[in-house]
Amino acid sequence: MDLGDTSAGDSRNRGGGLIPGSDGKPAFSFCRRRPIPILISVPHAGREYPLPLVRALRHPDTAPLRLEDRYVDLVGDAVARETGAALLVAHAPRAMIDLNRSPDDVDWEMVAGRAAATRPRHAAGRRARSGLGLVPRRLPGLGELWSAQISRSDLAERIETVHQPYHAAIARTLEAMRDRWGAALLVDLHSMPPLGPKTGDDPAVDYVIGDRFGGSCDSRLVMAGFDHFAAAGALSAHNRPYAGGYVLDRHGAPGRGISAMQLEICRSAYLDGELRELGAGLPDVVGIVAGLVRRLADELAKASGGFAEAAE
Repeated sequence: MDLGDTSAGDSRNRGGGLIPGSDGKPAFSFCRRRPIPILISVPHAGREYPLPLVRALRHPDTAPLRLEDRYVDLVGDAVARETGAALLVAHAPRAMIDLNRSPDDVDWEMVAGRAAATRPRHAAGRRARSGLGLVPRRLPGLGELWSAQISRSDLAERIETVHQPYHAAIARTLEAMRDRWGAALLVDLHSMPPLGPKTGDDPAVDYVIGDRFGGSCDSRLVMAGFDHFAAAGALSAHNRPYAGGYVLDRHGAPGRGISAMQLEICRSAYLDGELRELGAGLPDVVGIVAGLVRRLADELAKASGGFAEAAE
């Protein structure tokens, strides 16, 4: 199935990939509503936990919640419905495989087998060495997440059935959008824990735009984003403390008409006080982010010479 199809009026949810051990559940879903050259991707909100994965966790009640971008997929879905943006949502959980990491950013000490054990330590990336590589290994306050090593075949299956098709879907969709409209934008949607107090002389921000320090996104789009947040009375920051990761590195190519930005939303802005369930602030967050997507669509239209449907 070609998840890069961007035909107008297609509002069907299409499943893609496969969650290992889940009896056939798709790793992600794609939905296209009406023409607008913006794709919202949500890589870290997956909540489909196969029983074998749960049984392997040392802290099954706490680790998944700590790893998830809790319910930010519901923000993305509401924004996509309001704006017409395409939406790609991962259902495979981050505990299984992190879609914002390179497929070679592996801590090989957590992979069983002689070939894995003898892999040089420098082969792992910085994120893997910190415990948050392609397969998360440990978290502050919890320590090691898994009761045993994973097999090489298990790791390969996760990459083949989740990671590869997810990123292939992003690439096809963005290329098709760019070819049709002359420009395309990926908004990689995440949520973050509160960065500090929201009151006082220096209140913490609720939104962070990351663009890999200018490398993944047209600067005019980034500037338009901050202009929108300021007009909405929302506090925002640029690249600090989140500049984006593998998703932006792989798919952002402003020189070819494809921009990619990461948007972090403070969880306290749309969740309850315990950061577990949806809170009263959800409608306000959806409204602000939907306004952002509309503003970015306007900017894309200007950059590409104008396309009437994008600014509707």
